[in-house]
Amino acid sequence: METQISEVADGIYRLSTYVLDIAPPAGFTFNEFLVIGDEPLMFHAGLRKMFPINCEALSRIIPPARLRWIAFGHFEADECGAMNEWLAVAPEATPAHGRTGCMVSLNDFADRAPRVLSDGEVIDLGGGKRVRFIDTPHTPHGWDAGVLYEESTQTLLCGDLFSQLGNDRALTDRDVVGPAIAAEDMFRYSSLNPHMGATIRSLSAFAPRTLALMHGPTFTGDGAAALNALADDYDRRVLKDADALRTL
Repeated sequence: METQISEVADGIYRLSTYVLDIAPPAGFTFNEFLVIGDEPLMFHAGLRKMFPINCEALSRIIPPARLRWIAFGHFEADECGAMNEWLAVAPEATPAHGRTGCMVSLNDFADRAPRVLSDGEVIDLGGGKRVRFIDTPHTPHGWDAGVLYEESTQTLLCGDLFSQLGNDRALTDRDVVGPAIAAEDMFRYSSLNPHMGATIRSLSAFAPRTLALMHGPTFTGDGAAALNALADDYDRRVLKDADALRTL
């Protein structure tokens, strides 16, 4: 395995590790995102076993010790398994997550006290970069789930939303909704709930120009349309399950 680096928006770098053994023959990507500012932020700490190659890749962009913030979509091994390893090499870094995630996981797991983020709270990274935390409980899974929106580049750091198979390219303007629907059909990874469609649809109000996927390419184009289409599919799934329950 090796970690590939691509700049997917101005000052936002995708560190991508492709694993063929997951869902072969297509395989699966694990992506971390570095937002460059006076106080650099990394979204996703990655799997603990991938830390050596991810750290080496990041060191090609900035010295790891420069990291000041480590955030992620929810508490799960591929999102934050290597968080404490990063904290060890970045002595000034602080983990940051929503209130629920800090309360149930980070206050115990993190080697350094986390910053608790309220829904809508902004971290000013300096250098023109500002990231806004948005609570998305149970969407796509985990009651502590949330995403980040970088305001200057209109980039939504999506976490597990739009997850898909393969390793086609770092940037795409092609459809990301169809492949995400196919991955949902295969993995059933989402926690279907009545509010899911509305939660995803609310993200479209930010009109993102870039959707940075944790598992898949980074999409450039009409992010609002893609989010609304994904929300429509989850609404369909929830209604289908509700109809099935009524027939029991």
